Amino acid sequence: MALARKGSRRIVVDGDTYRWRIRHKPSYSQGNGWTPLTFAVEATAGPGTVLVVRTGQPHPGNWFGLRSKPVLPTDVERAIRTARVQGWTPSASGTPFVLDLANALDDPSA
Repeated sequence: MALARKGSRRIVVDGDTYRWRIRHKPSYSQGNGWTPLTFAVEATAGPGTVLVVRTGQPHPGNWFGLRSKPVLPTDVERAIRTARVQGWTPSASGTPFVLDLANALDDPSA
């Protein structure tokens, strides 16, 4: 599974280049606030495993005005480092690696 280039942003973490993307329109479940905002990350150095990060906060485009905060590049950088520690190997092929950060983005000590 490859990440669409359109709408993706570039980030460099520890010398490695990645692209990350947030879905612009919420899915039906995200629009209702049932599932959290997610974003995807992949290494730009060839095909590999995509990192899917669940933030634990509502999608900004939800239909009920639930409060959310933007995902910043520092949040993406932290998620990439956390996933690498937990075993994500961006260059290896396979199913997407899911990282659940339900409380970590709000936790200043993370």
